[in-house]
Amino acid sequence: MKNAMRAILLAQVLSIGTANSVQADEDDPRRIAEMAKRFGLISLEQAQSKALAAKPGVVKEVELDGRNFSKGWDYEFEIIDADGREWEVNIDAKTGVVTSVRRDWF
Repeated sequence: MKNAMRAILLAQVLSIGTANSVQADEDDPRRIAEMAKRFGLISLEQAQSKALAAKPGVVKEVELDGRNFSKGWDYEFEIIDADGREWEVNIDAKTGVVTSVRRDWF
């Protein structure tokens, strides 16, 4: 029974990805908003607010990253702080919890 449920879930996930040409990782804000609505995620604006609260600065880039199938999605923000340092802040796209804040060395 458990394997049957996994197979059904996998088939649904794969059909969403192929039927709508949705990539696992997305960096287009319009597509991010579309995916957030489709998958019941917090909005890009909510996630950005949480990211900037965790690490004040200017958002340089944002992506919606798919974790392994059962793990969900993360918003990944690249933020430049007042000293010009670049940071990566990850927000759980379902719960809005800040999952990591780390300095980006590249």
